[in-house]
Amino acid sequence: MESLVLAMVSKPSVSANARDLLGSHLVGHGVTIRVTEVEAYGGSDDPASHAFRRTPRSAIMFGPTGRLYVYRIHGHHCANVVTGPTDQGAAVLIRAGEVIEGIDVARERRSSRRTDGREIPTSALARGPGNLCRAAGITMADLDTDLANPTSVHLSVGDAPTAVSVGPRVGVRHAADVPWRFWVTDDPTVSAYRRHAHAAAD
Repeated sequence: MESLVLAMVSKPSVSANARDLLGSHLVGHGVTIRVTEVEAYGGSDDPASHAFRRTPRSAIMFGPTGRLYVYRIHGHHCANVVTGPTDQGAAVLIRAGEVIEGIDVARERRSSRRTDGREIPTSALARGPGNLCRAAGITMADLDTDLANPTSVHLSVGDAPTAVSVGPRVGVRHAADVPWRFWVTDDPTVSAYRRHAHAAAD
């Protein structure tokens, strides 16, 4: 993870940092996930970002690079990598990935009454930010985790994808057409695009 953190510090563009996270491994709580889909959020320069206005919730986004920003929405947790710079509050949402270790653990965490006893396909275990956090066991207890520390939830270097697709972010009302969603082209673990019903045209 150290090389990923150094890359974030040296690259001022949150979109470049987002692309660099594709193929990396999110490790923790008995599960390893290869990151296949991310979204960049530009902080104080981005009206779609939680850090567009600094609040107690978004304060962590203005902190050290390489920290885990976790928030809860609609009953799900979402995991973000703080990329800096500290005066900007930029971060990258990890939207989806492939579970490559701890598949049984991830499947158990994803099991619920909604699955009706059916086995969740491996490709769907970490598809979507809420499912990814559930599969990885990430909760608010992991907020502000140092992702360079291998003793807790952390990121490690993986293989960069050979092809990357780019498009607008999912479900945001503001800056809805900004092409800051990146995913591994044709990967079956990537989530579907859904535009916010009330998104304004840019």
